[in-house]
Amino acid sequence: MVEKSGSGRDIDPRLLEILVCPVTKTVLEYDRERQELISRAARLAYPIRDGIPIMLAEEARQIEL
Repeated sequence: MVEKSGSGRDIDPRLLEILVCPVTKTVLEYDRERQELISRAARLAYPIRDGIPIMLAEEARQIEL
């Protein structure tokens, strides 16, 4: 699911192709530095913990764009 690459972790591109925001059903952007999946439409950042995307709105943090 998540592959180690250099000093950080990279999410599998195939996973990014199928994951969508559970709130808006729109595409997500991967923030490698923060280990989050960003939904610009919902203004939420979903955490990736231990290589697993946590796709629950109540676990996401609000972001400002």
